[in-house]
Amino acid sequence: MKKCEEFITRKSLLYKTGVEYGDYTLNHVEGCSHGCKYPCYAYLMKKRFGVTKSYEEWIKPKLVTNVDEILDKEIPKYKNKIKSVHLCFTTDPFMYEYEDIIDQSVKIIKKLNNNGIVCTALTKGILPYNKLKDTNKNNSFGITLISLDEKYREKNEPGSAPYKERIKALKKFHDVGFKTWVSIEPYPTPNIIEQNFDDILKSIQFVDKIIFGRLNYNKLSTSYPNNKEFYNNLSDKVISFCQKYKKEYHIKKGTKTEIVNK
Repeated sequence: MKKCEEFITRKSLLYKTGVEYGDYTLNHVEGCSHGCKYPCYAYLMKKRFGVTKSYEEWIKPKLVTNVDEILDKEIPKYKNKIKSVHLCFTTDPFMYEYEDIIDQSVKIIKKLNNNGIVCTALTKGILPYNKLKDTNKNNSFGITLISLDEKYREKNEPGSAPYKERIKALKKFHDVGFKTWVSIEPYPTPNIIEQNFDDILKSIQFVDKIIFGRLNYNKLSTSYPNNKEFYNNLSDKVISFCQKYKKEYHIKKGTKTEIVNK
């Protein structure tokens, strides 16, 4: 296991997110060792605003050290407004092989749960079952899964956990009664990788919810012929699959679009 080599402090943590399927969120790490090259929207924004100078800096995560102090002040302030808190939208709470980040994330979830606040979490790492199995059963744990091809993962999510390991860890949570979900986003077009979408859906048939979204900020994706039809067809597939197996679903804004014939 690894540990962070750099640390930072923050003035605040909890905030209302603008992400369409989120409520409140927090980010207790700066950067992400998974180093996704889709490109990563969080990295693009942090670089644009001068928070991170380079990709090399981004993939060396910095852990926030004053989390407890801030949450002790913010939880009473926001408690009655919060439906759930998501970990995390600009970093990964269970960063692959980073023991101190994983432990801090578990501590945050337990602290929020102890104050009557449920959590959602999303990772490209391995969900730590033994550390979270006794938390609130209304918590919802998820993984990102946009392929089953390990060569694609190694190229585009180089620091992340293998796909099969992610799925296996998520299944443990499902089997003991936690709500589980998968984010199939950002999903690549066939000119980036040819793959069977049905195989991906079949591998996560046990989950309670699926979120599906297109790949943005990538010229290859937007240049793919009939890319709107491609994403519309897959969106319909997700909807049909979820309706058939009685699952919740969310199609990200801009993924399923109207096609105007000229």
